[in-house]
Amino acid sequence: MEWINSSIASLKDLLAFLYKKSKTNDVHKKQVIIELRDNLNVFKNGFLNQSPYDRMIDLLSREAVRVAIRENFNFKKLRSGNIRASTIYEERNKKYAGWTAERLVDKIDEKIVELKNIKKMNRDSVENARNNISLMMSNLYFRMKLLAEFIQSGK
Repeated sequence: MEWINSSIASLKDLLAFLYKKSKTNDVHKKQVIIELRDNLNVFKNGFLNQSPYDRMIDLLSREAVRVAIRENFNFKKLRSGNIRASTIYEERNKKYAGWTAERLVDKIDEKIVELKNIKKMNRDSVENARNNISLMMSNLYFRMKLLAEFIQSGK
C-alpha cells in the first residue's frame, strides 16, 4: 500500500472538508458524502495500521449509493458540471477529465462490488486471487479521492 503514502497529508484536509460538507438537509447527499468520507478513512487507517486488503474490502461500504440510486437521487447535487483537468492532481486520474460526479460514483461503486465479488469467489480472501488486487485498490482509492476533490472544487 505504498501508493497511498504520498497522499496521506492532503487526505486529512479532504476528510475534514467532507465532514463539513455532510452537514446538509438533503438526506441522500448527506449519506453519500458520509459514505465517501468513511471509505476514504478505511484506506487511511488501513495504510496506517498495515491492515490486509481482505479486512479493508469488508469495511468498504456502498449502501448509501445503492439507496440513492433506488430513490433516483440526482448525483449532480454532489457537484454539478464536469471534472476539469485543472482540478486533477494525480497524473493517473487525468483520464477522468470531462467526467461527471454521477459517472465517477458509478465507477467507484462498480469497483467496490467487483472487489467484494472477487473476495467471495476466492474463499473469502483476495490473498491468492489472480487479479491484481493492489492495483484495483489503488485505482479505487484514487477515484474516491478525485470525487472528493471534485466536490471540494465547487465549494
